[in-house]
Order: sequence, then structure tokens, then C-alpha cells
Amino acid sequence: MASQAATVVRQVKPVLSVNREDARRKVLKLYKGWIRQVPTMLLSYDIPKSERECKQKIREEFKRHAHVTDLRLLDHLIIRGQMELQEVANVWKPKGGLMYYWKETWEKKPTDFMSKFLSGQD
Repeated sequence: MASQAATVVRQVKPVLSVNREDARRKVLKLYKGWIRQVPTMLLSYDIPKSERECKQKIREEFKRHAHVTDLRLLDHLIIRGQMELQEVANVWKPKGGLMYYWKETWEKKPTDFMSKFLSGQD
């Protein structure tokens, strides 16, 4: 019975994009939308960043996912990017959520008692 088992290959349909070129167009459209939103975003949110810094951060975030080739994952990232853009455009996102993108990824943990006490750590 086990010798008669057929190998089944399951093909997964993409969520949004038909092919890689379609996904590429959608990514470029999303990137342009983010870049166009920067001046309005700075007026709405009053964050301590310049227009150049915001555009640089947007470029950095898009380049961070440049290695992704799976269409379903690309579609997921596009949908998330569109939702974020809508939240920023409608001023639904809190200022702290927007500033989180500039948060340093590394933090030097305090080692002595006084530094731990002042930073609020145990």
C-alpha cells in the first residue's frame, strides 16, 4: 500500500501579485506613496526629524527587505506597508509608534548598581 502512495505537490496561489514583475510594481508604488507622504507626515506628527532623515529611513526599511523573493511574503509585506501608510496618512498611528523606527537596536545595559537604579532596572 505504501508503494502506491503518490507524491503530491501542492501549489500555493499568491495573495495579491500575479508574478514578480507585478509585485515589483506594487513595491515601487508603495515606496513612492511613502516618499510623497513625508512632508504631510512631518506637519501632522511634529517629529524632531528632517525630511531628508525620514526619506533615508524609508529607503532603509525598503532595502531591509530587498532580499525577499517569495511572492506570498512580498504580498504580505506590501499589505503591511499599505496599512502603515494609511495609518500615518490618517494620523491614526501614535507619534511614539512612528518614532519607534528610529529607536536604536542596541542598548548598553548598565552594570553598576547606581546606573541600574537610575535606569529603573532591577
